[in-house]
Amino acid sequence: MTKTYLPSVKEAETTRKWHQLDATGKTLGRLATEIVVYLMGKNKRTFTPHIDCGDFVVVTNASKIKISGNKAITKVYFSHSGYAKGAKETPYKDMLAKNPTKIIELAVFRMLDDNKLRAKRMKRLRIFANDEHTF
Repeated sequence: MTKTYLPSVKEAETTRKWHQLDATGKTLGRLATEIVVYLMGKNKRTFTPHIDCGDFVVVTNASKIKISGNKAITKVYFSHSGYAKGAKETPYKDMLAKNPTKIIELAVFRMLDDNKLRAKRMKRLRIFANDEHTF
């Protein structure tokens, strides 16, 4: 009879690794899914959905990311302050010029499950606009 292996929380925290990804020429969605797999720990044999067993991820060259099709013109980021007439729409081109790290951060944040582990997983993600980084 085989037994299921369940890693402890302490073991999951001590076995974390660092992954460095270069965003140059990569498509936004495909890069975001790769990041999410590492953050959740789905690439490990000891993956358990209710334990945060993911790794650290460092992304460089966020300003050189690609987007497919006509989305560079039509994609819009929406936010609302909560007040009346507090809606803001930011086109993709403006967001790429102002804060390219925010584009990847939002894509990864929205791909992760909406539960208590999402904030912990996002803390292990570091995104840099250029080659230069400190981690």
